[in-house]
Amino acid sequence: MLSLFKEEKEYRKLFSAGVLNGIGDRFSQVAVLALLLELTGSGFAVGLTLAIRVIPFLLFAPLGGWLSDKFSKRSILVLTDLIRIFFALSFLFVKSPDQVWIIYVGTFILGAGEAIYAPARKSIIPIIVNQYNLVKVNSLEQVMIGFILIGGSLSGGVASYYLGPNITFGANAVSFLLAALILSRMQVKKESVNEIISESTQRENTIAFLFSSSLLLLLLGSEFLIPLLNGIDNVLISVYAVEEFHLGDLGVGIFYGSLGIGLMLSFIVGERLHNHLLIIGFSVLIFEGLFLIILSEVHSVSIAVLVYITIGFCAGVGGTCFDSTLMRIVPKNKQGSVFGLFATISNSMIGISMFGAGIALEYADNRWLGMLGGAGFMVAGLLLLALYLSLKNNKDKMPSGRGTDVNA
Repeated sequence: MLSLFKEEKEYRKLFSAGVLNGIGDRFSQVAVLALLLELTGSGFAVGLTLAIRVIPFLLFAPLGGWLSDKFSKRSILVLTDLIRIFFALSFLFVKSPDQVWIIYVGTFILGAGEAIYAPARKSIIPIIVNQYNLVKVNSLEQVMIGFILIGGSLSGGVASYYLGPNITFGANAVSFLLAALILSRMQVKKESVNEIISESTQRENTIAFLFSSSLLLLLLGSEFLIPLLNGIDNVLISVYAVEEFHLGDLGVGIFYGSLGIGLMLSFIVGERLHNHLLIIGFSVLIFEGLFLIILSEVHSVSIAVLVYITIGFCAGVGGTCFDSTLMRIVPKNKQGSVFGLFATISNSMIGISMFGAGIALEYADNRWLGMLGGAGFMVAGLLLLALYLSLKNNKDKMPSGRGTDVNA
């Protein structure tokens, strides 16, 4: 990992900025939810705030993708970080229930900033990273998420409890400032003439481009399907911790931290992947579902922690495979738009799923719903794997002439 950072100096800056952003955001999110409960005592206010954070992706992720294809990606990253500083600090002014609207507005703007930031960040990776290191770097992205889950979710609750929410809000603002300073020093190389495709392809609509490729359609379908199942898991982490294992907020932090450890460990495998990425990615979905089913039957905290580590490991390997495949087969001048569209779909589906899971838990047993979600992962993995193998066996149906890797 250290040797990769030494070789990919510009990505090292992007990684550092991402860690700062992520941990600061997690700190703030924990404090905001705690503050809401303190001021309103309303679970609805918490749910509304979480929903408000997701809604901007419907509107702003496609815009962020379009902007990153037209303008400097580095400038977009720096500007969104700087703008978010002021709204991160806005939570400092919330002192009474009648000022809760500030939280809603600030949360929406921060979500909009993340929606614009995310596609620009993903689409800049293939530009600043050597092609032969692309899979390794995408594996490091999973490590970053894991580090954020451990450093942000687990320690954020402790910091908010002992130091107060105002400290965490200030820390979030400082993290945006430091990230912007790091990103402003990142050197982004120009694409070579050979990497620039024809004008007709540049003008091609993103949706039309996706529908011209069977492989991209398969990945698009997975972007609808997988987040629908992930939303169930996101809800059940808190439910398991509080209602099944009786660990309260500490249990939520422990389980999120366990997922983070699994994501970080996935680098051991992720950095060694080269070919057959989608076969591996769809296969680990099946294993992820299997361990979710096992989790639904576990009554020991220590075993649950081990299972969550394994689930995080599978998710990290899968994320590496899917992101690397997209970066290989989508032209650089369309990656912003494609990643923006995928972020819109993913966040919309996970929001719908979390809402549906919340309703389902009013009528269904927690563990039964967990088993159903795990079975859904297994079925989805098997279905997607079968469809991909069918496409692979009929290469005339596979996209060609756009850098598509049949071994993706």
